Amino acid sequence: MEEEAQYCMLSETRSSTDRSQSMEEVYDALAEHLLSVSKSIDNLDSKYIVGLAGPPGAGKSTVASEVVRRVNMHWSQKHAKDDSPNSNEDIATMLPMDGFHLYRSQLDAMEDPKEAHARRGAPWTFSPSLFLKCLQTLKEEGSVYAPSFDHGVGDPVENDIFVKPQHKIVIVEGNYLLLEEDVWREIRDMFDEKWFIDIDIDVSMQRVLQRHIGTGKEPDVAAWRISYNDRPNAELIMESKRAADLVIRSVDYSS
Repeated sequence: MEEEAQYCMLSETRSSTDRSQSMEEVYDALAEHLLSVSKSIDNLDSKYIVGLAGPPGAGKSTVASEVVRRVNMHWSQKHAKDDSPNSNEDIATMLPMDGFHLYRSQLDAMEDPKEAHARRGAPWTFSPSLFLKCLQTLKEEGSVYAPSFDHGVGDPVENDIFVKPQHKIVIVEGNYLLLEEDVWREIRDMFDEKWFIDIDIDVSMQRVLQRHIGTGKEPDVAAWRISYNDRPNAELIMESKRAADLVIRSVDYSS
């Protein structure tokens, strides 16, 4: 499970540490950092956008949601007696990249639909141009409607996520946020700060395998999907780690 990991923060631009930290300590440290950043954001519509990347099974959504929860909790506690407008509003939110998957109908229309569906999750099965446009709108206008992804249906859900004007901090999480190729590089340049979750690929793939089996795939089918699609994607993603400002190292409790 993604939750069964602890993270150690390492960075070239911030003080490094050799000791493993608990998840709670790291979440708190990241939240405190973002709260300190928020103090310098004067314009309500201004955004501080963090790109959180990492391979499948690294725990991106868990890290993003926990840090967002802590930022909002501390903000709410600090302004509990504040009578100013929006004092009770959350100032942080997360925006997953999953909503920018291509629709199944778009995969069906490709030259090799079978291959397209088999490789769903690879960079070319997303719409980075729509993703970039969403981030640009967020930066320029201070709010945006974005798609989510319905895993039961297997397609995006348009305008399902609303990043509000009062959301000063937005953590965008996804696999390919730090790639250098084509439009992905423009996406990478949209982030004020870039985080990467580093993990042993064998560990992440074991998590993804269990996720596949948990959604009803037969073990042999799940194993084939790992070797044919998930692992090659993870290896590509790991190469983008060098673009990160902050690396969060994932370590299993059992190791």
